[in-house]
Amino acid sequence: MKAMILAAGRGERMRPLTDATPKPLLDVGGTPLIGWHLRRLAAAGLSEVVINHAWLGTQIESTLQDGAAYGVQIQYSPETSALETAAGIARALPLLGDAPFLVVNGDVFTDFDFARLATAANQLSVNSALAHLIVVPKAGYPTGRDLTLRDGLVRPCGENDTPYTFCGLAAYHPAFFADVPSDAPMPLLPCLLKAMAAGQVTGECYTGEWLDVGTVERLEFARRLMAERQALTS
Repeated sequence: MKAMILAAGRGERMRPLTDATPKPLLDVGGTPLIGWHLRRLAAAGLSEVVINHAWLGTQIESTLQDGAAYGVQIQYSPETSALETAAGIARALPLLGDAPFLVVNGDVFTDFDFARLATAANQLSVNSALAHLIVVPKAGYPTGRDLTLRDGLVRPCGENDTPYTFCGLAAYHPAFFADVPSDAPMPLLPCLLKAMAAGQVTGECYTGEWLDVGTVERLEFARRLMAERQALTS
């Protein structure tokens, strides 16, 4: 099974750090943020990885190269300018193949076991779902649209529902992107809402370590977490 890491964003909220360094390459505990994903994917037996990039993408390729240092094999899907999530994935489909695959946001920090998501991906063609999302309890800072879980399906959050946040970890069947252009920007949310309305999005809640590294403050928090962890194991 293949995995894709989304790494094309500009990282506007993290300027000036991202003026000269793409956000996925920002250091956390002596390793680029994206490097932690690569290591976890390798540990889960997911060695074939596709990475899209736009802003300062040559730095990503020159730093990660073929992925051997992380125990994976990397192929790159370059974008002249960021296509947004759905179109970026659609553009990479020739590299991802015809089977379900994993997608990971390059700017999250988590200890999630990707083998668990791979298991869910293998069920997509069996249960007629096109996507499986990992959601987390709402954080204490602004995140994306509130979602909820009902009988194993992800739905838009209603007034009396428990709200969750899509955490940027998911599995998709390639058919999910059948109507998505690969040469013009298209966000993911409208595609998800359409599939949710058809009952084609399953999901589960994760309560372990997860952080949206979208600001300088949260980057520093991730660095403190890793420093504490490394201190305990040294």
